[in-house]
Amino acid sequence: MDAFDRFWQWANKPLESPLTIPAELHRAVMDLAPEDRRDRTAVNQAAERVPDPER
Repeated sequence: MDAFDRFWQWANKPLESPLTIPAELHRAVMDLAPEDRRDRTAVNQAAERVPDPER
């Protein structure tokens, strides 16, 4: 699962879901223009620029 899938799985989760994502991933995606948040390449490139604490 890439950063794009992780972000959108989290964004579309039910409110009662305990699913979380790293704050760094959220920040990287939210720094993108709204239309770029739906672009897999743009999201993955933004995520590559920040450290992933799960790695």
